[in-house]
Amino acid sequence: MSETITVEPLDGPAAARFEPAFRLVYAEVFAEEPYEETPESVEATFRRFRSQVRKSTFRAALARTGDGEPVGIAYGYPLSSTTDWWDRMKTPVSDELRREDGQRTFGLMEFAVRAPWRRLGVGRRLHETVLAEGNEERVLLNSLPEAEAAQAAYRSWGYRKVGEAHPRESAPLHDVMARQLR
Repeated sequence: MSETITVEPLDGPAAARFEPAFRLVYAEVFAEEPYEETPESVEATFRRFRSQVRKSTFRAALARTGDGEPVGIAYGYPLSSTTDWWDRMKTPVSDELRREDGQRTFGLMEFAVRAPWRRLGVGRRLHETVLAEGNEERVLLNSLPEAEAAQAAYRSWGYRKVGEAHPRESAPLHDVMARQLR
């Protein structure tokens, strides 16, 4: 693919306007193994998305082809001091690791690149774009251990596993991965 891919940073209201693009990428990528998301779980994700985009600190990035076809997504927001992210850990972590103040840690909630555009640097550009506007110390994400390509990308970008968690009640066990930003 030699076409030009643009990666655009978006705030919450802009991301909300592009919900169909975010949904298309998410539904396609997460229907694949090992995720095997169902239409019902995609709908649940986008109920959360509609709430998340209303956060004043929400940040997203959308990658598209020159003719506007959605290629990849990334979004999240800084974790609040009352986040339950650390409470979901299988093994408790230190108070220092779990300390949040609303500015320390960017939680990367979703990240996906459609298959035809993988291994072209689109993922790295999305990742850099969504983090560029912030000044957090670190970024945190959950990743299925079986998602080997995603795990390899995260490790190559400096992430390390800090534990395991069930991100939601019915979710399988995920690796919790963190990367220092500054």
